[in-house]
Amino acid sequence: MLCPRIASTPSSKQGSRQVIASYERGMTAAPDALRDSLPWRAIAAGPIVAAVTLVTALIVTAEAGVPLRDPNGVSVARFLSAFALVAVLVGLDIAFRSGRRRWTPVRVVAVAGALVSFYVTYLAYRNLKSVVPLLRPDELFDARLADLDRSLFAGSDPAEVLHNVLGSGISAHALSGVYEAFFLFIPLAIAFALVILPDLRAGLFLTTALAINWVLAAGSYFLLPSLGPIYAESAQFTQLPSTGVSGLQQALLEQRMEFLRDPSVAGTAQSIGAFASLHVSIFFTAALATHLLGLARYVKIAVWVLFALTVAATVYFGWHYVLDDLAGMAIAVTALALARAIVGIDLRAARQPAEAAA
Repeated sequence: MLCPRIASTPSSKQGSRQVIASYERGMTAAPDALRDSLPWRAIAAGPIVAAVTLVTALIVTAEAGVPLRDPNGVSVARFLSAFALVAVLVGLDIAFRSGRRRWTPVRVVAVAGALVSFYVTYLAYRNLKSVVPLLRPDELFDARLADLDRSLFAGSDPAEVLHNVLGSGISAHALSGVYEAFFLFIPLAIAFALVILPDLRAGLFLTTALAINWVLAAGSYFLLPSLGPIYAESAQFTQLPSTGVSGLQQALLEQRMEFLRDPSVAGTAQSIGAFASLHVSIFFTAALATHLLGLARYVKIAVWVLFALTVAATVYFGWHYVLDDLAGMAIAVTALALARAIVGIDLRAARQPAEAAA
């Protein structure tokens, strides 16, 4: 926008300052007004996804003969951690970015609703995944998925190829750290979306897309039940050193065995399911979103690196077959498309505030 030329006189200088001040106020007020006038679709998107997933989980768990529950309080614990992080960031925003104007009642309700809805969806996801072996007993597609992997790699196992290329020393520990970073990435991504992004509609879009990943991933476990190479063909992973991932894999196996012995025990659940890769789908969703929302270059690079290393880790440790990772990428694209439709966001308009902040 071009300002008109003003003659250099005392009165005109005063008028010029008034014009500039008015212009600056408009530039500041416009984004705030935009954030405060959130469409109901954007606010309701997360709760809608959560409600549909929760109702589905109630129906499916009833069919499996077990109640809906939160074994070991994992969902609540992760929600509280994310809530604490969001609360800290909101406090910092108010203290250091003069963000008090941003945190209107509408914005607070929208952020709180999105946060609660995300973890309600996660709770429903855990219950859906847990009962897959009860509703589809003795149906495992590991052999067929492994054959497909070998056909894609000229008769070799992809995990074996990675072991030969990367070795089984420091690479194992590094990839283990990357894989476990997923559990920290989720609350960070949610907090970033809901607090840091300038346009809350963009944050609600990203949060909704990430939540839809839980829903689609749960459906994929019923579509092609499988355990993953680490459990179906464990011999090829025995040379790997003890890492955080190997400890997690052993713990999940013990939990699954305990759950299958007696699904009615309140503190038990099982979380083994190879097809599709949720880790890959979450990181791929975030990586694509960095471009859709026009985030800073360093953010794009960081998320893409995490995505690439996570793909390698899922195969290296035998969590997934190659097709599982490809399916995870398909889930990410679908989740973003569905989130855009539900939230009703114009991504071209949403890019501009993010690009300005970058």
